[in-house]
Amino acid sequence: MIDSARQIARSILTGFERHFSFFQEITSSARDHFEKAEWEAVRAAAVDRISSYDRRVNEAVDKVRATFGIDDLNEPLWRRVKQCYIELLAHHSRPELAETFYNSVFCRMFDRAYFNNDNIFLESVANRQDLAERHRGYLSFYTHDGGLETCAWEVLSAFYFRTPYADLAHDVKNIAEALAARSCFSQEALSDARIDVLEFPFFRNKAAYLIGRVVCDGQSHPLIIPVINNERGGLVADALLTTEEEAESVFSFARAYFLVKTPVPAATIAFLQDIMPHKPAAELYMSIGFHKQAKNEFYRDFLNHLAISQDHLVVAAGTPGLVMVVFTLPTFPYVFKVIKDRFPPQKEVTHELVKRRYLQVKMHDRVGRMADTLEFSKVAFPLDRFDPALLEILHKEVGSQLEIDQGNLYIDHVYIEKRMLPLDVYLTDADEPATQSALDDWGLAIKQLMAVNIFPGDLLFKNFGVTDSGKVVFYDYDEICYLTECHFRKIPPSPFPEDELSSDAWYSAGPNEIFPEEFPTFLSTDPRIRRLLMKLHPDLWDYQYWRARQDDVNQGIHGDVFPYPRAVRFTKTAAQHPEVEGGGG
Repeated sequence: MIDSARQIARSILTGFERHFSFFQEITSSARDHFEKAEWEAVRAAAVDRISSYDRRVNEAVDKVRATFGIDDLNEPLWRRVKQCYIELLAHHSRPELAETFYNSVFCRMFDRAYFNNDNIFLESVANRQDLAERHRGYLSFYTHDGGLETCAWEVLSAFYFRTPYADLAHDVKNIAEALAARSCFSQEALSDARIDVLEFPFFRNKAAYLIGRVVCDGQSHPLIIPVINNERGGLVADALLTTEEEAESVFSFARAYFLVKTPVPAATIAFLQDIMPHKPAAELYMSIGFHKQAKNEFYRDFLNHLAISQDHLVVAAGTPGLVMVVFTLPTFPYVFKVIKDRFPPQKEVTHELVKRRYLQVKMHDRVGRMADTLEFSKVAFPLDRFDPALLEILHKEVGSQLEIDQGNLYIDHVYIEKRMLPLDVYLTDADEPATQSALDDWGLAIKQLMAVNIFPGDLLFKNFGVTDSGKVVFYDYDEICYLTECHFRKIPPSPFPEDELSSDAWYSAGPNEIFPEEFPTFLSTDPRIRRLLMKLHPDLWDYQYWRARQDDVNQGIHGDVFPYPRAVRFTKTAAQHPEVEGGGG
């Protein structure tokens, strides 16, 4: 048994190493694509990387079953397998990821009744603090060696991009001046500061982000330099970000994953948590592409929170949806979404179609405007933590997906998102300035989604949420489609004048036919809201505007949407493609 256990453990670890090798190979391609301005290739690499994990797990499962003739669970054997696996990870650089891969293999092979810490890693045994201390993973520069400009020059020069900077001296001057103006440290402190920068750039879409921190007297703040390719043979330092809020925006849960080499992920996460101490590890692992690790981290956080809290799971705030049941734990900042068993006639969707659309969003560039999700199967919730009213709704709406066993309620399929205040609820209590700001940002969200070929389908305010920072984010995906699939039309003239007074439309809409002039009417019955919408974004009600954006996408013109305010940018004309209005976030 001992030899078999060690061989099985080694076989699973070999499967993990194969997965990580592919992961790093795909990730490493991002630098070349960035330098050559091959933006579609960057997006394709990100999609390919998301899909690769399950392929590698299936390969490992097939290998273990075929090599060792395993059909049923032998618990004593597999407990020994886990112990051997722990021993193999004693000096491993990525033990937490290897644990998660082991869990994936085991859970795909055996029944959920055996998903406990004796058989899998419900609790991690990896010493991440030790990994972070032994593998720094960052470069250090000192301002006392020549001042801020010398330090900025050293930082920009440290990454050896094959594409040169268009004007390195100008970039250095911009960074030094911005740091002096925006750092929370005094000029005197900055003259004797240390700047740490992670040794590999973070690539996403059209930018490479140099992620660092400024350290003075044991205190630190973020230092993030987005570098963009001007598509004319030169790189440009586009901004300097120095606050935790700006860093969190760059690493937002509503943005696509970074492509970054991470030989020791725990060390990278420790560095990121130093500059964003309020970001959960789950979100940070997700942001650098380790979405399965993020699920593990999230579920551990959830179990720990359940152990120290007493509130009940309740129906989430907002207008009940026609496709999903949404519930939440008030003291935990996430919502749980379950696809209903049946849909009303007006919703022409199926379970599979809804799942495909959620996958489409995960694979797409979310430009800070679409919430990412964690997808779970056979999720266990303590039955006694459900509010009775929620339990009644679950049994009525998703009863076929529920199972009660040993004090737990198991749900077949759950999407988990960061909790936001629904926009319709927000507008109910908002004052005039807050209402105007939210509606303006709602319009900007629509435009930024258009820029990456996304039409939300259902534009109602109930399908958008407001984040803690006031950002409007879309989160209901059952009617989402590509912008280029739509046919935008002008409402035709009525054949008889009295038709315009009728509650029934005198015109019909075919598949994917959309009349933007209708939007203000069904968005709100409040005249004040309608007036603000018409004032803030009059172009959104013009079918020609939508067609023009379709033409842009068809011609390969994708507007630039930056995860930071326009005001902090050093240049407004560095890239060929137009910046989408209000492109912060």
